[in-house]
Amino acid sequence: MKELIQFYLDPRNDLWGQTITFFGLCLIPIAVSIVLGVMIGILVYRNAVLSFVAINLSNLIRAIPVIAALFIFVPIFKIGFLPAAIALSLLGIPPVLLNTYVGLRGIDPAAIEAARGMGMTDLQIMLRVQAPLVLPVLAAGVRTCAVQVVATAPLGGLIGAGGYGEYIIDGVNRLDTIEILAGSILVAALAMLFEIGLSVAEKRLTPAGLRVRAVGI
Repeated sequence: MKELIQFYLDPRNDLWGQTITFFGLCLIPIAVSIVLGVMIGILVYRNAVLSFVAINLSNLIRAIPVIAALFIFVPIFKIGFLPAAIALSLLGIPPVLLNTYVGLRGIDPAAIEAARGMGMTDLQIMLRVQAPLVLPVLAAGVRTCAVQVVATAPLGGLIGAGGYGEYIIDGVNRLDTIEILAGSILVAALAMLFEIGLSVAEKRLTPAGLRVRAVGI
């Protein structure tokens, strides 16, 4: 424990700088994944052909090894932060897209028709009816996306993206157990923080009626 603390406090290890880099390497791909995943889900959920293509493409992306995805973009963007952020964004899109699609498809059509009968426009139906019902399902997808991105981001150290992954990669190269632990503990702590925080958000976003029904089940 003493050696770990000394490692964190050593200015040469630039803990603050690596923390900022790692947060950027996580938060930017998560944000991009949410925006693209939700947009694609909304665009394709009404069309059987488009939804089939989108879902299967997202499953194909999941099947691509993360390391391969990281190195695919190196010839285009060289090594560094950008190719890692793009690869992590692609990794995060599938759970958001799938949960958006499942959430929208799972809404009772009678609720949509009732809202339309009350004179609501398509935008009002989306914001006032569909969005509250989809949010809990979407939050679960965002949680999966966030944890996957945070847990995978250290691999960015292989292509010079910076962050906690550099501690782990350098530690492996130097056979330095303290450096490996220093990076691994920080990554695990951040992943747990995202998991707990988004779990709480998911519960709070679930409408009271749905929570009561879930407890009854």
